[in-house]
Amino acid sequence: HPLKIHYLTHHDCHAAGAFYRSNFPSAAILTVDGYGERCSTHIARAQGNRISTLRQTDFPHSLGSFYAAFTQYLGFRANNGEGKVMGLASYGEPTQYDAIRSLINLTDDGFEVDLSYFQYYLQRRRRYSPKLIDLLGPERAAESELDQRHKDIAASLQRVTEDVLLHLAQKAKRLTGESRLCLAGGVALNCVANTRLREESGFDDVYIMPASSDAGTSLGAALYVSHVLGYEKPQVQAQVDTLGPHYSADEIESVLSVSGCTFRRPDDLPSAVASHLANGRIVGWFQGRAEFGPRALGARSILADPRSATMKDTLNSRVKFREWFRPFAPAVLADRCGELFERDHASPYMLEVMQTRADRVDDVAAGTHVDGGARVQTVTEESNPLYHAVISAFAEETGVPAIINTSFNIRGEPIVHSVSDALKCYFTTDMDALAIGPFLLEKDPPAQATTEDAPTEDAGGDDQTAHEDAADGELF
Repeated sequence: HPLKIHYLTHHDCHAAGAFYRSNFPSAAILTVDGYGERCSTHIARAQGNRISTLRQTDFPHSLGSFYAAFTQYLGFRANNGEGKVMGLASYGEPTQYDAIRSLINLTDDGFEVDLSYFQYYLQRRRRYSPKLIDLLGPERAAESELDQRHKDIAASLQRVTEDVLLHLAQKAKRLTGESRLCLAGGVALNCVANTRLREESGFDDVYIMPASSDAGTSLGAALYVSHVLGYEKPQVQAQVDTLGPHYSADEIESVLSVSGCTFRRPDDLPSAVASHLANGRIVGWFQGRAEFGPRALGARSILADPRSATMKDTLNSRVKFREWFRPFAPAVLADRCGELFERDHASPYMLEVMQTRADRVDDVAAGTHVDGGARVQTVTEESNPLYHAVISAFAEETGVPAIINTSFNIRGEPIVHSVSDALKCYFTTDMDALAIGPFLLEKDPPAQATTEDAPTEDAGGDDQTAHEDAADGELF
């Protein structure tokens, strides 16, 4: 067959990826990022094989670039450290809300940024102008101490971002009359804002594309050509994000044997892993196909006990080496989510925040942020049987139907890809065990963290590395 080349727009690909993965028969679509071509924000309506653009905001008026400029102002790497700013925001109060809100004007078509405070559209190293420094004070140097002013600016920026997104979602609701909303684009990885959209936008249901960053446009492009241009009937999509590479037991055993490491093949791997977790040990988890989106969702994960209030510091000091203010996420059995958290609906991609029930905070202390919220992943047996079995075994042993799940990598490196990557991360950090395929590696005796290991408030690292924590994604 002759090769056919289709030229598609960036936000159409975002939109198609979100809609055709949602399994909704029709929906409003909101895509928000830095920009693609000229477009930064896109509102559309989708029905069957048709996606119709209704409103568009063009660069340099960009919510993603707006947030990225503040990320740089606060001393983090733009288009990489936005998740850090979101985590930092929980430690502050929105005392600078009015000042930051004045920099972005909500309009009938979308919004307009006061460009005199920014220079991201001029391709200069610094994304904000001297006027922003005059307004808010000196910018923070990378790796310098974080003070209350920085935390308050982060909190104010986060609140303004949520308000702009809520305005856009409500606009999409009015334009389309739809009861369902699909979200994509890098800004859709802001799980705090996503929670407000679900609760306040007026939509009955919200689907957030797990690969919301630019990586997801590859899948979106294929779906757009298939369904919009090719008029193929949309297929029911499994609600999983494990679309990456897979290694067979034979392939894994071959690498393990060559490496010379000691390993065993337990009769009941989930119970063996759960027992390690219940005893406070940290376990690497490398199973099945890798996740496609930026979150580790039980395929390339590091697992830990959620009950210990010191586990966050232990994970950071022994394995992850992340900043002190960044939370870890709990993975909970979907049918028992309401036992631990005040909201009880599916959150399979770790893209929303739920408040931990006050009487259960001690059970998920390591996964509850300073504001009482948790970035929850709900797990079903259908979506990930082996991962579900680990959490079930942990619940049977401890009474807590949740574990801590963070991405299988250290700060400054991407999530592990190959068996060799997993072994390197395991042996060069203080993980206690590694479950890889049907095999289990264990360090004996398990390493113990000390109080001296725990990071302090200004503990940091190199924020200018090419890859920060890969779980951050394009934004957030």
